[in-house]
Amino acid sequence: MENEPVYTPLPGSGEVPPPPAELFEQARRRRGKSYRPRTRHLTPGGKAKYTNRLFLETSPYLLQHAHNPVNWFPWGDEAFELARRLTRPVLVSIGYATCHWCHVMEEESFEDEEIARFLNANFIAIKVDREERPDVDTVYMTAVHAMGMQGGWPLNVFATPDRKPFYGGTYFPPRDYPGGIGFLSLLQRIRETYRQAPERVTHAGVQLTEAIRGMLAPMGGEPPEKEISLDGVIEAYQERFDAKNGGVVGAPKFPSSLPLSLLLRDYLRRGDKNSLFMAQHTLRRMAAGGIYDQAGGGFHRYATDSAWLIPHFEKMLYDNARLAAAYLEGYQATGDHRFAQVAGEILRYLQRDMTSPQGGFYSATDADSLNESGHREEGVFFTWTPEELDAALGAERARVVAACYDITREGNFEGRSILHREKSMQHLAEELMLPKDELERLLTDARQDLYRARQRRPLPLRDEKVLVSWNGLAISAFARGGLVLNDPALIDAARGAATFLLENVMSQGRLCHSYQEGEPKGVGFLDDYAFFIAGLVDLFEATGELPWLKRSLELAAQVQEQFEDSEAGGYFMTGPFHEELISREKPAYDGVIPSGNSVMIMNLLRLYALTGEQQMLDQAQRALDAFSTQLASSPTALTEMLLAVDYLQDLPREIVIVAPRGKREAAAPLLDKLRRVYLPNRALVVFCEGDELEQAGELLQLVRDRKADGGRAMAYLCESRSCRRPTSDPEIFHRQLQDTQSKGRR
Repeated sequence: MENEPVYTPLPGSGEVPPPPAELFEQARRRRGKSYRPRTRHLTPGGKAKYTNRLFLETSPYLLQHAHNPVNWFPWGDEAFELARRLTRPVLVSIGYATCHWCHVMEEESFEDEEIARFLNANFIAIKVDREERPDVDTVYMTAVHAMGMQGGWPLNVFATPDRKPFYGGTYFPPRDYPGGIGFLSLLQRIRETYRQAPERVTHAGVQLTEAIRGMLAPMGGEPPEKEISLDGVIEAYQERFDAKNGGVVGAPKFPSSLPLSLLLRDYLRRGDKNSLFMAQHTLRRMAAGGIYDQAGGGFHRYATDSAWLIPHFEKMLYDNARLAAAYLEGYQATGDHRFAQVAGEILRYLQRDMTSPQGGFYSATDADSLNESGHREEGVFFTWTPEELDAALGAERARVVAACYDITREGNFEGRSILHREKSMQHLAEELMLPKDELERLLTDARQDLYRARQRRPLPLRDEKVLVSWNGLAISAFARGGLVLNDPALIDAARGAATFLLENVMSQGRLCHSYQEGEPKGVGFLDDYAFFIAGLVDLFEATGELPWLKRSLELAAQVQEQFEDSEAGGYFMTGPFHEELISREKPAYDGVIPSGNSVMIMNLLRLYALTGEQQMLDQAQRALDAFSTQLASSPTALTEMLLAVDYLQDLPREIVIVAPRGKREAAAPLLDKLRRVYLPNRALVVFCEGDELEQAGELLQLVRDRKADGGRAMAYLCESRSCRRPTSDPEIFHRQLQDTQSKGRR
């Protein structure tokens, strides 16, 4: 790295002034000798032939493009001002570090010197990490949707120097092909149109900008005269349900396409066994499929087929955090211990492979890794041949594992096999003539050996950004997992991540968005606040440690101050400390990641249940009213917000367990009963008598005047501050919990 060139663009970029050389020197020192440029353009000495401004950035995705011949700029005023001065259109290219097709387009187009030369001479090219700048991504993705196109990444949008988009798309191949235009030809056409018909470009930019503003601001409307009904939403999913494979009919299959938590709540609300079957069957089929990493734990991003067999091999923190929570709920609702096992495996995977030394959780791992020839290939890290199985396990164990996980010589993915399990353990035990317990032990040991053998292969790239929002989801999953599975190590992981964020990813008392290369980055978005608040509330309920609740209340107050739409209700994605873009989004869609509005509304309802502060209930109701039109017309777009509707229409249970002074372990028999009951709409507080309880009473109405039963913990189960008879008997408490499951609706 000592001799790495400072700034070496492809010749032909002379009109673009170089950045200050000292910035590159600082970046080199920060990155150290371990940095290795990812490029096919090398000097005879093995150094990167080209280096652009992205070398100054910390985003793993931007650094992947730091040695392209394209003279990339990061998002910012400098690039747009230069485009204005040179009268050039702007290419805004958006992706993320573990995106397979982003890698493909980089190798095919952005590493192509002919394409780069034309792009550098006629455009200003900007690279954006969508995970760093979700606000920018949303604006330009909405532009593509407004043009009637399917969105996705890489996202490539052409804009005027005033940032207004006028054309865009996703992946473009480098050259023309039968029936389609290549990227180079598209660039040529865009340049000619921009030069010869600027009025058309300006008109398209104005039209698209107006469309974006309309699409990112949800429809207003009066609150509905009657309660929002969840029944029609459930019926819509029943019609689309894949009875054979679980999930929604068709492919590709995303776990998030079927709202499992909503189905389980519907079963609790109405006793509809169809809803229970849909959730249960989907959870089982996903866990048996190739979308689940049978050797290492954790889920891949989605399945490309309808049977959950062939995944897109990326692994995302947010998917695994949310799926861990779904399997925990499935376990509580059904008692199926396989669901508890899967939840535990997901969380152990995140602990083992996705946790930074400081305690935060990394973002994702790539679908691609190096094959035996040294070329990047999707899925090669996760798939097996019979010979590899024999080498890892020995012939006899390999025979059993191959039969259980369908490892064949032909394979099911490009000549290799994705581990999956079509048959039940009992069925396999009978076929293999082994006792079921012995087979389970054999497979457990074999999976560990396969994982260790796999770790000797070239590892997929890991995106080591620590995002506050996704970490909030993970903190919730670990806190809930520790509580439900009675595993203190999981709670410690949640505690460690929360402590790391509070100590390292805040600035001037406000949340930042991410942590990269040893420093906090960006300004916190609504999602960062909402998801982290939810994680802190879950951590408080799992530990009874009051500081987590206090911090959640402080952050909730900042959300009201910085993000609330004071005129119409609800919350914007950005606040007063963010850059002002051409449109300000008010998130109104629950996709693979829930909207910040949906999570924040639930946060307010939970905080109201804990504190009794009427203001929080009013804020939640006001925000729900802001989305009343969407909830009435397109409820399947806001399935996470419907959980808040369900919570509001229910009578949330208030559960207080008071242990004797200094004897928190005395609460264990009562907590053990609580773990076995599916009761999602509830507030839980566990304290010891003494100073701890007195301090809590200053903040929480529901713990006042509560006490233990001598040397035994006492449980108080209440609904709307109306309580059942307190009990220290675990069996009586269990019966109370079971009885209240089906009662208490408003």
